Amino acid sequence: MSGLGSLRRIAAPAPSAAPVEERCEFCGVSIGDRHGHVADVAQHRLLCVCRPCYLLFAPQGAGGGRYRGVGEDVRRVADPRVTESQWDALRIPVDLVFFFRQSGIEHLLAFYPGPGGATESLLDLVAWDDLVADHPVLGTTMEDVEAVLLRRLGDGFACYLVPIDLCYELVGVVRSSWTGLGGGTEVWRRIDAWFADLDRRARSVPRTGGAA
Repeated sequence: MSGLGSLRRIAAPAPSAAPVEERCEFCGVSIGDRHGHVADVAQHRLLCVCRPCYLLFAPQGAGGGRYRGVGEDVRRVADPRVTESQWDALRIPVDLVFFFRQSGIEHLLAFYPGPGGATESLLDLVAWDDLVADHPVLGTTMEDVEAVLLRRLGDGFACYLVPIDLCYELVGVVRSSWTGLGGGTEVWRRIDAWFADLDRRARSVPRTGGAA
């Protein structure tokens, strides 16, 4: 199973009918909309869990390495130096993309959000290696549970290191509010609001890594 696996359900729009009560996928107790996630490394999927169960697997994982808690740390690269030529070399057709690695899959995965959910991009790994050479901090994400989120902003770029579940939350925002061919004004308003909240949560790190 590659890439998304059963993670697609996290990015799905909210159903119109009354939602089914969320329950911890380990112990079965009721959990709210805001809850933690644990990565099932073997199955390439995220599990919704209560706080006590989440703490069993965070931060380094447990269960013989099969399960790993998805953290909450959000980092924004303070001084990104992504060039237009580097962006073009990545061959991303939209202005948002996230990159991550999964256990058992040799190549880096790249996905971008759209009206149909998350679409996998055929990433040029040489272009990615060049980007990491200029931004060593991008190579510090944890396999299965963290991703690099890159956003194009006019003539510049914003770059984040985020928990993987936030990427699928963003996919859900785009999918549930997209209208027409260009997305409509509402989807971009919600994307801007989502990133504004992300910036409030983020701590700044230099592109070379280490302390800001």
